[in-house]
Amino acid sequence: MPLNDNFIYAPPQQALEIIYEDDDLVVVNKPAGLLSVMGRLPEHQDSAYLRVLDKHPNAKVTHRLDMATSGLLMFAKHRDAEVAVSKMFQARTVKKYYVALLQGQIEAEGRVEVPLITDWENRPRQMVHFELGKQAKTLFQLMEYDAEMDQSRVRLEPVTGRSHQLRVHMMHIGHPIMGDKLYHPEPSKFPLNRMALHAAYLAFQHPLQHKDLVLQSDIPF
Repeated sequence: MPLNDNFIYAPPQQALEIIYEDDDLVVVNKPAGLLSVMGRLPEHQDSAYLRVLDKHPNAKVTHRLDMATSGLLMFAKHRDAEVAVSKMFQARTVKKYYVALLQGQIEAEGRVEVPLITDWENRPRQMVHFELGKQAKTLFQLMEYDAEMDQSRVRLEPVTGRSHQLRVHMMHIGHPIMGDKLYHPEPSKFPLNRMALHAAYLAFQHPLQHKDLVLQSDIPF
């Protein structure tokens, strides 16, 4: 993703945690603050993909997480696996959800279905645009509400996969993600130095081995 010119990239240096691995796929637990793939500038090369390539030189990217988002990130180990996983994502047969902390008390469950487009003058920000935006749909479910902190812990399921979709959709309904430096009006109100969004769950039938996989990652906030 494009990075602000004033941004200083200081990714976490701990080794990537491997959640699942076989001859075709490797799924890592990406920490917040690490790019999914290499950036344009030399100082933005360190990324989950570069670290995976170090051990698996033929690895391919299958999907991405925002730098500020942590959680499950899958790579294909070879071209055939990349093609198979791509078809799986296009067919939307992958079940995935995220866990987030939101500002305020959200209703028990619902959906957000508003179209999104890049805010070109303020990249990498995205925005709601009803005329020119691409269709985007997010399902949400309240897990618990902390009245003292005025925060809702929610499960978010992106039906579509637009850039920054969960972040913009939650801001749009008045419940921005805590610690989100792009979309929360007061990101410093969150005590942790990160955004509270984590890719917690992936479930799918292995596209080459045809076995059911259910992968989960502990919530770090």
